Amino acid sequence: MNVSVRKPLRVAILGAGMIGEIHRRAALLAGVELVGVMASSRARSAEAAAQWGTLAIGSLEELAGLGLDVVHVCSPNSLHAAHVEAALAAGAHVICEKPLAVGTDEALHLHTLAAEAGRIATVPFVYRFHPLVREIRARREAGEFGAWQLLHGSYLQDWLLSPHATSWRVDASKGGRSRAFADIGSHWCDLMEFVTGERIASVMAAMTITVPERPAVSQASFSGGAATGPLVKVDTEDAATILFRTASGVLGSAVISQVSAGRKNRLWFEFDGAHKSAVFDQENPETVWLGTEDSAETLFRSPGAGAADACRLSSLPPGHAQGYAQCFENFVADTYAAVRGEAPAGLPTFADGLRSARIIDAVIQSADTNAWVDVSV
Repeated sequence: MNVSVRKPLRVAILGAGMIGEIHRRAALLAGVELVGVMASSRARSAEAAAQWGTLAIGSLEELAGLGLDVVHVCSPNSLHAAHVEAALAAGAHVICEKPLAVGTDEALHLHTLAAEAGRIATVPFVYRFHPLVREIRARREAGEFGAWQLLHGSYLQDWLLSPHATSWRVDASKGGRSRAFADIGSHWCDLMEFVTGERIASVMAAMTITVPERPAVSQASFSGGAATGPLVKVDTEDAATILFRTASGVLGSAVISQVSAGRKNRLWFEFDGAHKSAVFDQENPETVWLGTEDSAETLFRSPGAGAADACRLSSLPPGHAQGYAQCFENFVADTYAAVRGEAPAGLPTFADGLRSARIIDAVIQSADTNAWVDVSV
């Protein structure tokens, strides 16, 4: 009997920080061959390669000779464009961390390049891959909620609460004009649009810097350490609030913060429909709250019940908490499936990364002008 053996995809990772390690774990669980890693310097690349048991990539030019199928771009935001361009030039498909770029023009350029190259190009808006998020989306598509009345929520963290905490993300020259909103507000907006089917048409935003100075050195994100040394002026926001209207006229709001004490990674939303409302809390992803005018219920995650896509993404038995790590694994696995010619539902692509860049730019402009700003189509 002739049994075909599928060769593992050949993968490289650009960036070896906290998020690079998450990409590595998800890639290996999907059965790839990790060909190499490139970090912030040759010395750091060699260190990461030794830890990961792979090749240290010395420069972007080396990508072309490695026969890569997929490149994961996990570097600081200001490097995304150069790294994506090099990956595409090497003939690889690309997973690029969000935000895709530091502005709409750059994001449009990368989206166009990937489309012209005919490559799969995705962005890790991974909260789409919670099974119960897919369940709410499927119920919306079935008309269970009715016309949306109000869309609201928050994404709160506290990892930059201390004046001694810092990161490359704090520096606008590395991360872009927006920090908190571009980093985590982008997740909330993508999830809202994905679940509800609504599209943000205009925004009124405000931003605040609550810690005016931070140490000049950089630390790993969420490291919890206290950096020391000279202080520099902070030029990116610690928190932001937005009001928005969707293209169909639905009103919404979101509060975004990286300085909310005790909140580690709390992405929360409530979407209120004419017939029913839904509440989801990313830190408690095993349940959602569903309310009607007369009653309320708690829906539990189960791989054996609910929408087909929710069941597909539900890999653990009920009561065995399935969270962020499994979302990332599902996202990477679906990207690889697309590389192999499949068409998994709900995969966030560079088109979604471009959409997010347009929302971020509108939020920045609104905060600068204290006015409502339309989001470009």
